[in-house]
Amino acid sequence: MLRRALFPAGTVRRKVKKKLKKVLILGVASVQLDAVLELKKMGCETYTCAMAKDGPAADAADHFAVINILDEKAVSDYIAENGIDVVYSTGSDLAMPVACRLSEKLGMPHFVTSETAYICNHKNAMRETLTQACKGNIPYQVMEAPGTVTIGFPAILKPSDSQGQRGIFLIHSQAEFEQHFEEAKSFSREGKAIVEKYIDGPEISVNGYMVNGVLRFVAASDRETWPEYTGLIHKHIVPAVTISETVKERINEVLEDACNRVGLLNGPVYFQMKVADEQPYIIEMTPRLDGCHMWKLLTEATGFNLMQLVFSHLLNDDTSELSKAGKRAVTPMELVFWCQEPKTVMDRDKLELPADAIDHFYYYNTGDTIRPVNGKYDKIGYYIRERK
Repeated sequence: MLRRALFPAGTVRRKVKKKLKKVLILGVASVQLDAVLELKKMGCETYTCAMAKDGPAADAADHFAVINILDEKAVSDYIAENGIDVVYSTGSDLAMPVACRLSEKLGMPHFVTSETAYICNHKNAMRETLTQACKGNIPYQVMEAPGTVTIGFPAILKPSDSQGQRGIFLIHSQAEFEQHFEEAKSFSREGKAIVEKYIDGPEISVNGYMVNGVLRFVAASDRETWPEYTGLIHKHIVPAVTISETVKERINEVLEDACNRVGLLNGPVYFQMKVADEQPYIIEMTPRLDGCHMWKLLTEATGFNLMQLVFSHLLNDDTSELSKAGKRAVTPMELVFWCQEPKTVMDRDKLELPADAIDHFYYYNTGDTIRPVNGKYDKIGYYIRERK
């Protein structure tokens, strides 16, 4: 049953080994480093590729190749040349559709179809696929050129297909929409912007795990953003304290329904949501682990290793890690990001690392120039600690 889920209908299959050992991770950023290190603990031979050797996963992996992950022919050739068993990525909306298409083409294990990955990576397609029958959907408009905003203000203007919190604006009038439209659209690969009704309420992140269309794990965390930068994350806090038990129950219902509507039947899912009048609304959804190292926070808080589950499931159809979920009380924890304006110089000595931090990581060395990602206030590292 599960094997059929991992190989969706129409997939050309090849004989799968009992133990898959060679895994190619697309991308080399710090979030891919998490995957590489966990795979090495599991005894896998790790491969990475990217346009440049400019991330920590490149050095940590057993093998690295300079390949643009969007060059599917080059990636496919690399897979064939090295006998790769699985191609995957973590924390990257750009990589997931590529990994899914290649997996379908080459008969490799994968959680979702490339069509589902595309839908999640394109906000207009996501909204259309969810339909208004989904209780977590919100009113929206998709535009290729400036037009009249009919869903009302305030609203959120953003690219229809982008990641990294780029080109996002909170707008309060038609004039503000017209002022920011071209900039938001410029971050879209398809040249489209989407306007969504602004939900005024607590913002939360939700990590979940699906097995054959059933939501088997869910963890909601409070999502604190920088007040001066709309949508840019500062802290993740578990367990979520800004929402009621009623909202938590409704989150479970909305997630499972939304996942089944778009085809997220197996594997990890990550949602950004906002809550208004005790109803959770979907801001983003994606068929992957988040890009904020939340699996580490959840491991410390719950004893349940979401990253290990992902690869055990994908490589060996083993979901036994789920048996640890909910077995102990959640320890209140927080993951806090250090952020800095792009094109400025990193100085680790200026970052305050609390004495009670149980884990931390710097994205840059002292003297490095911060690369623009969201272009406003970019992550330069993080730490995890228990909340008192």
